[in-house]
Amino acid sequence: MHSQLHAVIFDMDGVLIESESLWRKAMIQGFKEVNIELSEADCRKTMGLRIGEVIEIWIKHFGYLQLSPAVIEKRILTLLLELIEKKGEFIPGIPKLLSFCNEKKLKTGIATSSSHLLMHAVIKKLKLEKQFMATISAEHMNYGKPHPEVFLACASELKVLPQQCLVIEDSFNGAVAAKAAQMKVIAVPDEDHIHVKGFAVADYRAKNMEEVLGLFKTIFS
Repeated sequence: MHSQLHAVIFDMDGVLIESESLWRKAMIQGFKEVNIELSEADCRKTMGLRIGEVIEIWIKHFGYLQLSPAVIEKRILTLLLELIEKKGEFIPGIPKLLSFCNEKKLKTGIATSSSHLLMHAVIKKLKLEKQFMATISAEHMNYGKPHPEVFLACASELKVLPQQCLVIEDSFNGAVAAKAAQMKVIAVPDEDHIHVKGFAVADYRAKNMEEVLGLFKTIFS
């Protein structure tokens, strides 16, 4: 299979950086400031969607239609950027995976639902400025995940065909988007989503990045 795959595309939140819990904190705090009480479980329901889409969902759900989504979004991002600066860390096993990609001369990219601002903050925090040949945010695209646009744009920037890409995703929306782009997918769902049947769309499943490295050694042997 190695001869067909030339690039590895990483989702960002929950794949490169331990940020899902930070997202939840920022969301809960940001919404609390406008008197909307979100729970951790609520936050988990919208994993993989763009922040603007998430805010619209909850404003409609709670019937607070007079609130400005843009103002809430700005506040949540401010809170999140502070948390990433203070607490942002690699998902365990990612540095080894990146080393493996470099060793095998695989092209690497990021395809994220997060904003450009957030993506660049994460890249800076984890000192990844020289690692990725393509860093693509779905922020200004017509569609976010589960639409494949962000992955197709990443493949294009990497100058490879979609069929030559392997994607690492932790969200169901992301796994669906990567498959829709005709890419191979390794799904690494967190403990809360491990039982989601939809992850059957992925070509491979792994519990953590150590397992992903094992798969890499088989796939790229």
